[in-house]
Amino acid sequence: MDIQILEMAERKCKFILKDSTPSMANALRRTMLSDIPKMAIDKVEFHLGPIDVDGKEFESVTPLFDEIIAHRLGMVPIPTDLSLFNYQKDCVCGGEGCPSCSIMYLLKKSGPCTVYSGDMEPLGSPDLKVKDENIPIVELTDRQSVLIYAHAVMGTASTHVKWQVANGVGYKYLPKVSIENDVSDEDSIKAVIKGCPKKVFDDVGGKLVAARPLDCIFCGACKANSRGAVVVEADDKNFVFKFETDGSLTAQEVLDKAAEILSENAKAFAVELRGQA
Repeated sequence: MDIQILEMAERKCKFILKDSTPSMANALRRTMLSDIPKMAIDKVEFHLGPIDVDGKEFESVTPLFDEIIAHRLGMVPIPTDLSLFNYQKDCVCGGEGCPSCSIMYLLKKSGPCTVYSGDMEPLGSPDLKVKDENIPIVELTDRQSVLIYAHAVMGTASTHVKWQVANGVGYKYLPKVSIENDVSDEDSIKAVIKGCPKKVFDDVGGKLVAARPLDCIFCGACKANSRGAVVVEADDKNFVFKFETDGSLTAQEVLDKAAEILSENAKAFAVELRGQA
């Protein structure tokens, strides 16, 4: 099994999984969706009562229920360094909360204004400030204010979707597009090019060429428009993968961690098998 990177950006990745099987490809997909750890807001403390802001008294009320604000805060992507943080249950603090297993954010804002995710201030390193600063949380009117302490901890999406790092995770069989008969008739070339929804084909020197075969979605339009001259096959040993992240981790970190988790699970399974023999 091997991986060929086609595109690697900070928040998205596209690659070919080579010499593998559908079961392994699906295991990688499920691992990316459910088992990658990240930090997310898990506990929110709201200040109750009046709030003093520069000598003026504001009410700690908003147009939204506290539960809705807490839910919105929970879905804000929190920057995660997997080398720095532990699960609370595994931390030396015994789950009480410390800089090794939790991050605390302060959200203090007074109306009239819109409160955004960028208003969350980390009580600690400024590197922990959220990257997506324009996520709206709540809108405050005059004399309304919020004073919130939000605690982020490590988790995985198998527990709650707020800990889901990767999204849009999908794969398809590697397309193998071949032109078995010479397609040089101008009308046929135009019909195939126009009929392809993913613009896979080009006219090169009066001949039909599959210029972008990886974009093929196996719709069969090219075969119909070429009267069978164009043949598309699905390679069930190679897979085109793509996914995006919410920004908590980079795409490279997600791919590396998924491979690490799969490897560890396979080793643990092998040990269990040997123990049962």
